[in-house]
Amino acid sequence: MSTIPAKSGLRSGTAAHSRASSTVLRQTPGVIDDPSLAAVLEVLRRGRRFLVCSHARPDGDSVGSMLALGMMLRQMGKRADLVAADRIPLYCRQLPGVDAIQSRLRVRGPYDAAIVLECDGTERTRLRGLEEYFLVNIDHHVTGVAFAPVNWIDREAASAGEMVYRLALAAGAVITPLMAQCIYATVLTDTGGFCFGNVRESTFALARDLVAAGADPVAIARDIYFSAPPSKLLLLGAALRRLRRQGRIAWLTVTHKDMQSTRATEEDCEGIVGVALGMAGVDAVGFLRELPDGEVRVSLRSKSGLNVAAVAARMGGGGHHNASGCTLEGPLARAVKRVLAELRGAFAANGEILPSQHDRSSRQRTPRGNLIA
Repeated sequence: MSTIPAKSGLRSGTAAHSRASSTVLRQTPGVIDDPSLAAVLEVLRRGRRFLVCSHARPDGDSVGSMLALGMMLRQMGKRADLVAADRIPLYCRQLPGVDAIQSRLRVRGPYDAAIVLECDGTERTRLRGLEEYFLVNIDHHVTGVAFAPVNWIDREAASAGEMVYRLALAAGAVITPLMAQCIYATVLTDTGGFCFGNVRESTFALARDLVAAGADPVAIARDIYFSAPPSKLLLLGAALRRLRRQGRIAWLTVTHKDMQSTRATEEDCEGIVGVALGMAGVDAVGFLRELPDGEVRVSLRSKSGLNVAAVAARMGGGGHHNASGCTLEGPLARAVKRVLAELRGAFAANGEILPSQHDRSSRQRTPRGNLIA
């Protein structure tokens, strides 16, 4: 049910990759110098009712982007239905308008188009029925894929929310305090608190503009980083007990039994990988979680020039230069070996040879004497 036909800038099957990037955030409202952005805006102007969705297991960027885009569409006099396959994580539930996001596994309705945020395909949403609609793909991942009739992929943007901000400016929409709150959350979370490699001067310019528009950076940071339930801290303890290190690589693991004993949820895993990245001398970290079906979910982070998006892509995943993920077949021990081999290979490709698994000179002891291999 593709209701918006190819027309002018909407050439079906073409990939409109943004090269204007996010270096110019203060574009004049209504003036568009990016053809891919213009193609998206033409779809929005011609349609009346839209489905807005993002990837399964939503995070701060996906939730904030959906909410801000929905607010923008309503300013344009459109109807927007916001849908996610999984529940909204606890740290995002204070964002304004979050109750508007519906939890579904199948989408139905007379939508003129479905707008898919930060996905490399409709499968990533885990929503059935999307293939029936005219698709608009908005993504900022370095592993972004042009899978839709209209694609706006800006690999330089700090977050999908930044792209929504630019889209709103181009549409002549007002950046309200509620929109600013949602977009600021996307930038804060997808830059790792302004720590990842996707941070540049324009990122701070955007943050300043959002605060000027009404975003409360202190309240947003408190909700995101200082509202963890006890289950998350117990799970973190289980992961840290299995912390291991080889040279510049560290990794943590949790089993399905750990998840059950701590009564942790999937969202409690958020941020655990970053704790190990804070270790001095470590430049790449993997966090591996055993799923109930035996598969293993992998989160990768780096704080150097190592491109973990490329590492994840070799294992069937993707993401950002410094933050990515994938899902591997179990058992957990085999998945660990695969991840370590890929990370070592990535360092080697950069001309850096790391200690092998059997090199005892790479091992350290914690103050309590626990071996960190």
